[in-house]
Amino acid sequence: MATILSARIDGKRDDLIRLTQALIRIPTLNPPGRHYRDICDFLDKRLKTHGFETQLIRATGTPGDSDRYPRWNIVARREGRSPGECVHFNSHTDVVEVGRGWTFDPFGGEVSDGKIYGRGACDMKGGLAASIIACEAFLEAHPDFAGAIEISGTADEESGGYGGVAHLAELGFFDPDRVHHVIIPEPLNKDRICLGHRGGWWAEIETKGEIAHGSMPFLGDCAVRHMGAVLAEFEAKLFPAMAARRTDMPVVPEGARSSTMNINSIHGGQPEQDADFTGLPAHCVPDTCRIVIDRRFLLEEPLDQVRGEVTALLEGLKATRADFDYELTEINSVLPSMTDREAPVVRTVAKAIEAVMGKPPAYVASPGTYDQKHIDRIGKLKNCIAYGPGILELAHKPDEYVGIDDMLDSAKVMGAALQSLLLPAKDA
Repeated sequence: MATILSARIDGKRDDLIRLTQALIRIPTLNPPGRHYRDICDFLDKRLKTHGFETQLIRATGTPGDSDRYPRWNIVARREGRSPGECVHFNSHTDVVEVGRGWTFDPFGGEVSDGKIYGRGACDMKGGLAASIIACEAFLEAHPDFAGAIEISGTADEESGGYGGVAHLAELGFFDPDRVHHVIIPEPLNKDRICLGHRGGWWAEIETKGEIAHGSMPFLGDCAVRHMGAVLAEFEAKLFPAMAARRTDMPVVPEGARSSTMNINSIHGGQPEQDADFTGLPAHCVPDTCRIVIDRRFLLEEPLDQVRGEVTALLEGLKATRADFDYELTEINSVLPSMTDREAPVVRTVAKAIEAVMGKPPAYVASPGTYDQKHIDRIGKLKNCIAYGPGILELAHKPDEYVGIDDMLDSAKVMGAALQSLLLPAKDA
């Protein structure tokens, strides 16, 4: 029976290509959150033709939501002909900025050498397309299945997921009494199961000074120099301490097995002028400097420790550096999430990978967070993994692509998982 379903998915190769291209060609850029309603309308039309009942849900009032850029989500559900469990495929529809260095049209969906190119091809419109094809093939082969299948397309994963999965979880869409197995087709490679992700803590640090004439800096206090002292302390103390820590989480790539921190941005002194400005800068000592830090932490690190070591470093400077003053503002925090390797969805997908690809899967954890955090923490649903086509290292890069054969193989794994979870044992 698995061979029959695989053959049916192979027969949908051209449909899979067209579907992926159509999704890429809707430029759902986040920020600011463009074309969310357009992609939901596209999915709505597609899924209704295959018997799904759909809901379009705006996450009104969530971060970023506005009348100009409303946060739209779609949840589609197909009920089986008898009671049973629900399998939910969740994909985010937003993509990050294009950036420089492309040789393909970022929103062209061009096919070349067995790959489909475009922003979001890998992360994660290829996974969304593969899950849709898998579900459609399964429904054609097994119209009498038990339980339910859900497919969701959600907003804002790239900026935290608060206008997408977090909002749906608050509304009860991931209640364990309603949904039993969740697969998120993030690009973690087709032969790997992602069990979870590291934690994240984002904060802004502002150093304060006093404005004065640039020819007499001794009459002011340079906030940029104070920030330089902060960065020097990071280099001397915090970065080495983080590099020395290792986790038992199977995080990939190898460098992410340690704690990490990125200086996301730095702004100090006069604001940059418009590109057509031809004047000269004024002569001022900067009285403020701000950085945003992106701290990724391990399952073994308490969040209070992560906050505390930065605060302690800043307090140490305040005690030892003349006129040093600062303000620390937390922007967001996300705890690590890990699903047990013996969870039902893990064991089911593992068997499906081995059946389709002839080898057992690797088990990994993601270096960055994704929407499992909300399904776990808000929805209280632990039976959740990320599994999908695409190479993790291509995410957010120029000339991002997804392999067509990888999408087909992943769709076969998803289809085999549906057979195991929604058909009687003798049929599966």
